[in-house]
Order: sequence, then C-alpha cells, then structure tokens
Amino acid sequence: MQIFHDPANPGLPELPAGYTSTVVSVGNYDGLHLGHRFLLARVVDRARSLRAHSLAVTFEPHPTHLLRPGAGPRLITPTLAERLDLLATTGIDATVVLPFTTEFSQLTAEAFARNVLLERLRATEVHEGDNFRFGFRARAGVHELGELGAQLGFAVYVYKPLQIRGMDVSSSLIRQLVSAGDVRRARWLLGRPFSILSTAAPGRGIGSRLTVPTINLAAYDGLVPAAGVYITRMQVAAGTPDELCFDDELCFDAVSNVGTRPTFADASFAIESHLLDFRPLDLTETTPLRLSFLARLREERQWPSPEALREQIGRDVQAARRYLRRLKRP
Repeated sequence: MQIFHDPANPGLPELPAGYTSTVVSVGNYDGLHLGHRFLLARVVDRARSLRAHSLAVTFEPHPTHLLRPGAGPRLITPTLAERLDLLATTGIDATVVLPFTTEFSQLTAEAFARNVLLERLRATEVHEGDNFRFGFRARAGVHELGELGAQLGFAVYVYKPLQIRGMDVSSSLIRQLVSAGDVRRARWLLGRPFSILSTAAPGRGIGSRLTVPTINLAAYDGLVPAAGVYITRMQVAAGTPDELCFDDELCFDAVSNVGTRPTFADASFAIESHLLDFRPLDLTETTPLRLSFLARLREERQWPSPEALREQIGRDVQAARRYLRRLKRP
C-alpha cells in the first residue's frame, strides 16, 4: 500500500500522475473494524473492475480532537501508524492522509467535493457509510454527497451498517463495549481482539532484560477497557496479533489487571500483566508491546491483604489456562 502523507506540509498531498482515476472512501477508520473492511473490499473490487486505483482517505489528527480538544473520544487505534498498518491489510492501493486543520474544517461541502474529491483525488466513485458527514460543521451527509457527485461527475455508493449478531458495527459501539469491559463482543465487531500498543513502564525488572513475570504498560492515551481482570496475550515487538497463534512473534498468555490496584496503599491506575509460562527475555522501555484482550474474568476489587490477592491471582491464572486450552482446541 502506498501512503501519501507529508507531515511537514499542511496542504493536501499530491497524487502521482498515474492516478488518473480513483475509487475513494473517506473516513477516520478508528479500529478498522469489520464494517470498514467490508466497505473497503467493495472499493477495491470496483477499482479493479474500472482499472482505477483504490484510495482510503483518512485524517490526522482525528477531527474531534481539533474541534473539541479534550472532549473527543478515546480512540481504539490512537496513532496514525496503527491505522496505516491495519489499512495496509485490506488490499487498498493507497491511503491519503489529509491534515485536519482549522482551515480545512471550514471547507464547505461543495468545496470538499469539488476541490478534494474531484480535482485532487480524481474520484470516479465515492463509497461511504450512510452516517458519513462532511463540510463545514458536518452540515452535509450522503444525500448532499450524491447530489454533488451528480453535478461534478462522480458516482456515489452508500452502505448501511454491517450487522453482526444483531449489532450494527461501528467504532462508537466498539468504544462503548470496551469501556464497559465487554471485550468479547468488541472482538466480534473488530474481527480480532481489542489490543493496546504501548511499551513497558520503568522499573519492575526491566532494563536490558525482563527478569520478573510482570509487565506494567506505560501511560497510554487511547481507549482502555473498564477496570477489571482479563485474559490477555502479550506480544513482544511489533506486529499484528492473530487470536489463535503468534507463530512469528514472541508471545505470552497472560492475566491482566486494569485499574487502580486498591489493595495497596499507593494505589494508582495501571495496566499490569502477569505473564504465564514466563521466561526472561530481552526487553527495554522502548520495546513495542501489544496487549490483546480475549475475555473478562471479573471486576477489580479490594482484598483484605496482599496474601489474599495472591491467592485470587492463582485462581485467576487457573481460570485463564482453562479458557486458553478451550480456545486452542481444534
């Protein structure tokens, strides 16, 4: 997948001369869930049939983070790099990253359709979900997009939400599920486990090697699950996790606590993972870690003593092992 993005230039990226005709979809693609994948698969198919290039168009930063600082949602995939890595798995020819600036946010719907979609992106077709909004203050929707396409000469295709197990797939619903601790149903909609990409927090035996079976994640700006104890997998080094196996990566099954650790006097928020079948490994504070959440075991609670907590952790580990054995069963 080609990427058209110039962080040093606040203007719109230029497409190569060979991109004479494109099939486009515009979105934030937070989490790149199964609904996104369904729509982008249609974009890829249409582009191939028209002998055009398929384009995903996204924004950096997320529009709500510019328009409503501090009030925007915590994102499933908070970094552009994560979104681009996921987009690269869809078969799309290229992703265009549009710098979302105050000036850009003030474009009218007509200016966006004419100047961006038609003139800069050379769109022959535009494919969007039926909740797509664009233009100044998001005043225009897919009806207006269809009218503008008819005037300017590009076709518009609109899709209803993909439904999975009776749920409309959307980033907002996935954020709600994860925030409530329902990582199982979030996984259904994402098509993979919800995960956090971070690094290890300082201390706890982390230097040039990890020598204890516990990793605390560094401070994280993205979406995190509700406080509780979860069955997880910790993948060391970069990569995209597969729910059932990590053949090419160093990976540990784990039990992770998300919360404030109320049993201890110095309680503070942490995402702490106890690695199962642990062995010392090379790990520094800059090593990328991906923590994938498979299932929720229980809520977080205060125990009468550290010893009681240790006993409960033992029970949590046994429950996790039973779950993981069932998961790996052919």
